[in-house]
Amino acid sequence: MIRVAPEGKPFIAGAFFILALLAAFAPWFSLLWLPIAIWVVAFFRDPPRDGERGPDLVIAPADGLVVDVREVEEASFIGGRAQRVCIFMNVFDCHVNRYPLGGTVAYRHYNPGRFLNAADEKASLENEQSSVGLDTAHGRILVRQIAGLIARRIITDHPVGTAVQQGDRLGMIRFGSRVDLFLPTDARVLVQRGTRTKCGLTVVARWN
Repeated sequence: MIRVAPEGKPFIAGAFFILALLAAFAPWFSLLWLPIAIWVVAFFRDPPRDGERGPDLVIAPADGLVVDVREVEEASFIGGRAQRVCIFMNVFDCHVNRYPLGGTVAYRHYNPGRFLNAADEKASLENEQSSVGLDTAHGRILVRQIAGLIARRIITDHPVGTAVQQGDRLGMIRFGSRVDLFLPTDARVLVQRGTRTKCGLTVVARWN
């Protein structure tokens, strides 16, 4: 049985209610709607992700495609230079996000904004986004959930002060989006543009 995120249950129920109505009153149209109903279930899937763990490893916070890796200035929480890994999630990727390292939530910030294509560089500055900063054994890291063209809801689970474990659920973004991960400059990034990541499984950086 597919495990789904709690936020998806109303959408799944609605999709299958419409399917039942169509099956009763317009059977041919129900065949057209069936793939959509199945996709809604797949979109909100929340499979267990029990991969490699360790304090010197950084695991992917999202499923998707790495669209950029570069060193940038991150003033809001890290307060200086950081390595940024950008992961774009399309509508077929699992959209549950997970913590790349264990630590304490030390920063939360929500910024309303636009809904540009999440793969665009401007999205990191202009789109709606929610940032979560962690104090970890290797210093500060930041995970930024960024809305995309059709994303209209960013969900971030934990308040400041929460102790979290590597691989715990961080939240999710509905319907196409991006996650930016900001790491200290001494981390050794293992992915590059074009790498596909699996949330909670792919090791994106390490310290040894």
